[in-house]
Amino acid sequence: MDERQIDAYLHRIDAARPERVDGAALRELHVRHLRAVPFENLGIHLGEPISLEEDALFDKIVTRRRGGFCYELNGLFAALLTGLGFPVALLGAQVHGRTGLGPPFDHLALRVEADGPWLADVGFGRHSHYPLSLAFPGEQADPDGVFRLEPAPYGDTDVLRDGRPEYRIEARPRALADFAPTCWWQRTSPDSHFTKSLVCSRLTDTGRVTLSGSTLIHTTGDDRVETVLADDEVLAAYTREFGVVLDRVPTVSVPVG
Repeated sequence: MDERQIDAYLHRIDAARPERVDGAALRELHVRHLRAVPFENLGIHLGEPISLEEDALFDKIVTRRRGGFCYELNGLFAALLTGLGFPVALLGAQVHGRTGLGPPFDHLALRVEADGPWLADVGFGRHSHYPLSLAFPGEQADPDGVFRLEPAPYGDTDVLRDGRPEYRIEARPRALADFAPTCWWQRTSPDSHFTKSLVCSRLTDTGRVTLSGSTLIHTTGDDRVETVLADDEVLAAYTREFGVVLDRVPTVSVPVG
C-alpha cells in the first residue's frame, strides 16, 4: 500500500496518521474503522465478484466506500497497519457455533505488535471495540462486553465474550491467499450463513446500527429499536446509515447445492 493509498484509507475512516506505532494508535485506528466501515455481505446477494487481491479490496472498501466480511475487512486493515509500520500477522480462526467449531479459516483475525502483542479484529460484526491483549491472562473490559483469551489445544487461543466462546485462533501466521478457498465457500455454499441472510452493520457513537434485510435496527445499551422499511426506503437507509450507495435493493438468493 503506497502513501497515497494510506492517506485515502485514513480519510475513509476519519483517522489522522499516527505519530507513533504504539498501542494507543492501534486502538484509535481500530475503533474508527469499526465506526466507518460496515460489516456487510451485500456483494454476495448482488452477484458481485469478491476478490482478496489488495487492489480489489482497496477499490471496494476505500474508493467505493463499501464494507465487507472478515477476509476483506481484516485483510485490507492488515495492509494499512503494515504500511504504517505495525508488524502484522494474519491468523486463521474457527468460529464457535451451535454444533461446535467451524472449519479452519472460517474467520480471519490479526496479531499486531504495538507495545506487546494484540488481537485486532474489525471483521467480526459485533465484537470488541478495541484490540485485545494477547499477553494478558485475565478479563479485559470493553464497551461491548468482558473478553478473555484462554489457551486451547495445539497452541491455539480461545476468545471468549461474557463467558461464551466466540472463536479459536491459531498461532501460525498465514497469507491472505490461504483464506481464498473458504472465502469462496462462504459466498457460494447453501450451508454458509452468509448466503442465507442479508446484513449491513456498523458501530456508532452510541451503540450499533444494523440493516438486516428490510429491518433497520438501532441499539443503544440494552435498548433496541426495530423499524421495518418499505422497499423504497431500503436504498436510502443504506446510504444514510452506512454511506453505501447501491443501484438496486439486494435480495437473498440462496444457492442450490
